[in-house]
Amino acid sequence: MAGTTIVFDFDKTIIDVDSDNWVVDELGATDLFNELLPTMPWNSLMDRMMNELHAQGKTIEDVKEVLRRVPIHPRIVPTIKTLHALGDANLFFIETIIDHLGIKDCFSEINTNPSYVDEEGKLRISPFVDFESSPHGCTLCPPNMCKGMIIDRIQASLAKEGRQRIIYLGDGIGDFCPSLKLRDEDFMMPRKDFPVWGLICGNRALLRAEILEWIDGEDMEKIVMKLIEKIKIQDSVQLLPVDFKIEAMPIALPQSVKVQQ
Repeated sequence: MAGTTIVFDFDKTIIDVDSDNWVVDELGATDLFNELLPTMPWNSLMDRMMNELHAQGKTIEDVKEVLRRVPIHPRIVPTIKTLHALGDANLFFIETIIDHLGIKDCFSEINTNPSYVDEEGKLRISPFVDFESSPHGCTLCPPNMCKGMIIDRIQASLAKEGRQRIIYLGDGIGDFCPSLKLRDEDFMMPRKDFPVWGLICGNRALLRAEILEWIDGEDMEKIVMKLIEKIKIQDSVQLLPVDFKIEAMPIALPQSVKVQQ
């Protein structure tokens, strides 16, 4: 059965900030974070910051309260509810945010750096890929995550289900590798004036997918909805049944090469 899967990045795509930086800044640990930033990989740094915040008396509820205040464009939640999507980013951060926004049931898969609360009540964060024992080998992506490999897996799964197209929305450097995996029938939606948009503009010939840039949540909603209607009409003309079980896979920007966006 023909259909479309929508893949969302999370930080600065679904929400308007980087969730890691947001938590660190809101809990007053920016100076220590900046001091440690040059000394260790991003995931190790965030794990260290959670330990430091716990030592200062910050609780998991404090972290959740900060995440519930995360800025998000008012049209993002209605768009996701309409699409019935799927999501991603630091697992604890993402689940806290989407649960607060009332869209947790819209998400069927999360691909991100794993995290858990230990017996002492500290939030622990580790990389999606163990880059010391099992490196992914992609030269375009940071050691903790290759989104292109995740897209490969999704494409293989979709082929078994008979679904064909992917719409990918992202903003960061880590979204460039998966954009190269998209096919002629797919769509890449980079956020304008963000790092992945610049990379795509400078390497347009490397992409096979159609490119549709967007600016903010309102712009995203209009483009995605028009695109879905266009696809439905095309499939109807081809007399193909359409199954719009749309999935969004917000994938956090690989944390070991965090950049200002």
